[in-house]
Amino acid sequence: MRFRLLVPLGLLCALLPLHHGAPGPDGTAPDPAHYRERVKAMFYHAYDSYLENAFPYDELRPLTCDGHDTWGSFSLTLIDALDTLLRGKCWLSVEPSLCPHSCLGSLFCDYLAFQTPTGMPYGTVNLLHGVNPGETPVTCTAGIGTFIVEFATLSSLTGDPVFEDVARVALVRLWESRSDIGLVGNHIDVLTGKWVAQDSGIGAGVDSYFEYLVKGAILLQDKKLMAMFLEYNKAIRNYTRFDDWYLWVQMYKGTVSMPVFQSLEAYWPGLQSLIGDIDNAMRTFLNYYTVWKQFGGLPEFYNIPQGYTVEKREGYPLRPELIESAMYLYRATGDPTLLELGRDAVESIEKISKVECGFATIKDLRDHKLDNRMESFFLAETVKYLYLLFDPANFIHNNGSTFDAVITPYGECILGAGGYIFNTEAHPIDPAALHCCRRLKEEQWEVEDLMREFYSLKRNRSRFQKKTMSSGPWQPPTGPGTFSSPENQDQAREKKPAKQKIPLLSCPSQPFTSKLALLGQVFLDSS
Repeated sequence: MRFRLLVPLGLLCALLPLHHGAPGPDGTAPDPAHYRERVKAMFYHAYDSYLENAFPYDELRPLTCDGHDTWGSFSLTLIDALDTLLRGKCWLSVEPSLCPHSCLGSLFCDYLAFQTPTGMPYGTVNLLHGVNPGETPVTCTAGIGTFIVEFATLSSLTGDPVFEDVARVALVRLWESRSDIGLVGNHIDVLTGKWVAQDSGIGAGVDSYFEYLVKGAILLQDKKLMAMFLEYNKAIRNYTRFDDWYLWVQMYKGTVSMPVFQSLEAYWPGLQSLIGDIDNAMRTFLNYYTVWKQFGGLPEFYNIPQGYTVEKREGYPLRPELIESAMYLYRATGDPTLLELGRDAVESIEKISKVECGFATIKDLRDHKLDNRMESFFLAETVKYLYLLFDPANFIHNNGSTFDAVITPYGECILGAGGYIFNTEAHPIDPAALHCCRRLKEEQWEVEDLMREFYSLKRNRSRFQKKTMSSGPWQPPTGPGTFSSPENQDQAREKKPAKQKIPLLSCPSQPFTSKLALLGQVFLDSS
């Protein structure tokens, strides 16, 4: 408890008193207020246990009440949980030094992994030294296609297009690598572009690629990204869907390779809701919900024909995906069945998983044995989506009826109007804040031209002639199907007719250490 008020952490949101109301009688919809407070209590039980027993390690080991490092030794659970602490308009202030280089700086360094002949990135990069000489060139599809949301945001905040550019190239390369029947595999060699694992599905190894096509399209208002997803969606329906389940098939032939449901696939109904496909989303969600009811959680693998778990895949590490889908679908439909899933999740997790020092992974759903681990996504995603499911008035659900008008040196910005986009780890991005800070590229090019001329660069071009926008040594690969090279961009800009200038709605330039922000709120060093 003492850590919650620790001054250096800057955690200024006070814990509200818990409400102890009871749910309605049997046969009625769960009481959102009651379960919202239950979820809040779950969060603080896990959060306080981590701070008291595991911090500064990455994760809590709830059975032994200690901690261990899993993903780089930078207090991952704390970093992941920070925006879950937001409730209503209570802002969480964080010291910039709390988020170490491996957290924020990784976004600046990760683009080094994209220096491959295909433009698709390596799966792992050393933040100090780049790609290790012995690093495997085989990367999963999701590992290649899950950058556009964060990297486009980073380009907007820094004014450097390289991050968004490399993310777009990777997306397009995957698109160009799909089979003749429109499917992608699970793992690909980023040096040769050849598929190594040819199982095609919507689950592990592929999932967030599809997620980011949709979310990237919404966040950036990009019709091409949405068109890609809709084409994939057709192929997925044609070859992998059976009775509202989604199986794994061979990417070139469409023949079934694994008739299993993976718990990671439970994000899919939520994704369907984002494109307006509510009927299909609800039918698939109800299939997944029957599995939850059977075991009190979702096993990692579920054999659909046999209706039971798969050997060595019987566990439930408190994943968020089904709850995430319930939240999206409830916002779209108001169907009380979705609240029932939330109720069942709260009751199951508390009954099976809760221990003295947090919540433990369920090692085996058949006998409810526990494992000594609480992964960071439990606080970052599972609890967050549960809370939002039961909190219809939360500012995250804003429909645009309220907003904040902020005056900047570049004009008026509208912030907090809703439409928040969650990245794949459930960290929200305010699209209005993103577009407020996004500099129009045409204006950026003009500034770069003036700077190059001022410093008398080697190329002796006219003052009004456009030049490359590249900001570093990386260049997108050339050749057939290349997304866009700097040279092509020069030519395209020279051919563009003059457009009427639009006043910039851009955020004032901030030093890097001042750019830590939550939902558009910037915290300066002096704050």
